[in-house]
Amino acid sequence: MKFKRIFLMILDSLGVGEAEDSQKFESKGSNTLGHVMEQTDLFIPNLAKIGLLNTINMDENHDVDAYYTIARPTNIGRDSLNGHYEIMGVSSNTVFKTFNEGFPNELLNEIEKLTGRKVIGNKTTGNSVEIINELGELEKNYGSLIVYTSADSDIQIAAHEEVIPISTLYNYCEKIRELTMRDEYKVARVIARPFTGKPGHYKLIASARKDYSIKVTERTLLNELSENKYNVIGIGKVSDIFDENAINKTIKVSDNQEAINKLLNIMDKKFTGLCMVNLDDFDSIYGHNRDKDGYQRALEELDVEIPIILNKLELDDLLIITADHGNDPTYPGNYHTRENVPVIFYSNSFVKPKKLSPLSSMGSIGATIADNFELEKTELGISVLEELE
Repeated sequence: MKFKRIFLMILDSLGVGEAEDSQKFESKGSNTLGHVMEQTDLFIPNLAKIGLLNTINMDENHDVDAYYTIARPTNIGRDSLNGHYEIMGVSSNTVFKTFNEGFPNELLNEIEKLTGRKVIGNKTTGNSVEIINELGELEKNYGSLIVYTSADSDIQIAAHEEVIPISTLYNYCEKIRELTMRDEYKVARVIARPFTGKPGHYKLIASARKDYSIKVTERTLLNELSENKYNVIGIGKVSDIFDENAINKTIKVSDNQEAINKLLNIMDKKFTGLCMVNLDDFDSIYGHNRDKDGYQRALEELDVEIPIILNKLELDDLLIITADHGNDPTYPGNYHTRENVPVIFYSNSFVKPKKLSPLSSMGSIGATIADNFELEKTELGISVLEELE
């Protein structure tokens, strides 16, 4: 075992340029990080020092503090589930549905029959707080369900806890999950979003959010880690994506900053294994809403935290920074873009880090982690552990 603890940080949607098959996914010319850098005054010196900006063009940087490269997606989708599955060594054959133009009336009618509740909303938004404040009073007055999507492959169901108890909302979402297993409705996640408060001041109950994901039927790297008695810690929506399968400790968060704070807390703990954190604001708030300035601010806020994170790493720790797909905030539409993703390997033990050759699959990240813990080889990817010196 080369590294006792591995911290895997997924910057949700931070692609670094169109993938070879981008035309197939209507993503030709997309470049999330590149376009944010071109069209804003992006200033991320700490992330630049570990090679993040070099992943855009894969140019040489001889004064870099980390190994850097890109990974090419091989999954058949462009959403979080497909991306995370591939990183963890699994090739998913499911293309999940998206409903950016609204859910079909047939589905809404079936939800109303299943729950006995009127459906309102049927919108696309990256801002859940905004929609519950817009429709919250109507929901309370009529006992309705607020239904919307983030433009990801999801259907989100919101209800005030005083009108529809949280346990009842969960029950509704379980039924809707079964309904949306049909091919014509197959979204990756059904998400229960209980909220509380008064008109104009409604707020989501972050700790009560519950995701009903498509269950992973194949064995992932997480199964191998867990069954071999290694810790597997999920911060953010990681546990939701894998339906809590093989994750020993789940930590819920409300935003990027809380995710980073929780990560810093975990770094103070003694454990052996993997801690995986997803920073979702890049995707859900800024990417889908095509907010390049917000994306810039979120990157700069992360950049400030990077020295703190690096200083907490012990000599036998490894930090990997990557993404699961792209979501170019300058690109037409409001859905994910098919892009290569950055891959940064950082350890305080590295002697002379440099650029690595592009990885043929995002699964090479999982393969490297498996190799480190001397586990069975993952389905996808080739380990680069021996190159990290």
